[in-house]
Amino acid sequence: MHNLTPLRITVLAAVAVLAIPGTAAAAPASGTPASPLRPVASLAAERLATADLVAAAKWGTDSPIDDPAREQQVLDNVAAQAQQIGADPDEVRRIFRDQIEANKVVQRGLYAEWTAHPDQAPTTKPDLNVVRQTINRINTDLVQSLADTTPQRTAPTCRPELVVAVVEVHHEKHPDLLHTRALVRSLVSVCRN
Repeated sequence: MHNLTPLRITVLAAVAVLAIPGTAAAAPASGTPASPLRPVASLAAERLATADLVAAAKWGTDSPIDDPAREQQVLDNVAAQAQQIGADPDEVRRIFRDQIEANKVVQRGLYAEWTAHPDQAPTTKPDLNVVRQTINRINTDLVQSLADTTPQRTAPTCRPELVVAVVEVHHEKHPDLLHTRALVRSLVSVCRN
């Protein structure tokens, strides 16, 4: 079997999902400026970290992972925020659909882990309303970051820059394989072309 470290897995997954065919991106050398899309990737990773708390809050309750009413509320809120700051609300809505689906990837992964290993299941439940306040704050920051990076997200270099941003965030935050996979999933629609 190949010796795949989490960083190598991240790079492979990011390149496979995000890179334009025929292009390659490598992690920047030490001292090289960060990817201009790093704030977007970092906020997406921060948002994904809340999935653990959401899963713990819902675990063992009748609250399903899929919550269409809450999802629609989030999508409507971010679209309205985008419109208020002059960003494309449909584009922001599309990107946040990916954010929501990625969050559910983490929740489903944790449920599977907890089902297989009940001793690892959470024993306390976070207050879902408090967690949602954190998610709402991150959402607002992410909408602004998407608006701020519109030129980079529409440039031909977007996908290679996004791969670099994912590698940078992975290096900084050291997510496990589940969160790495979800991070890549969360960024699929960030580049326009």
